[in-house]
Amino acid sequence: MPIDAFPSEASPGGATPVRLGADDLPALMAFERRANDDAWSEALLEAALRDDGYSVWGIRSADDSTLWAVAILAYLPFDAELQSICVLPDARRQGLAWKMLEWVMRCARTRGAERLLLELRESNLAARRLYERAGFRIDGQRRGYYRRDDGRGEDALLMSRDLV
Repeated sequence: MPIDAFPSEASPGGATPVRLGADDLPALMAFERRANDDAWSEALLEAALRDDGYSVWGIRSADDSTLWAVAILAYLPFDAELQSICVLPDARRQGLAWKMLEWVMRCARTRGAERLLLELRESNLAARRLYERAGFRIDGQRRGYYRRDDGRGEDALLMSRDLV
């Protein structure tokens, strides 16, 4: 069954995950600027929207005017990588990140991925708790991978979860 044919399930505000396309680039750019301190560039977002090796999912407000949450998934041979998952600050703590994570795990599994991979800043404790609750485990660490505002490095945690 194609991913786009999955039945919709209710989420906060009645919103459901929808696959974003090239026409959604302006809304996606606005979302990135509001939601993400380390926003993706327009060129990277446009490439992800157009490349069949990626899927970009969003949860919109009930009136369809605002993206509340976005997830970007890259497909690899045998695996998938969660490249980004983010929720607007004023829409957090409503279960949207959990809904998006469940959705992308389902998408990756349907596409034949055996594992879902991700990385996150070591200091991102809320995300780490979310991933651990979903069954992810820490596989490794990249020392000094992320740059902080003070110019120092911050470690990245590498996590994965089996999907089969």
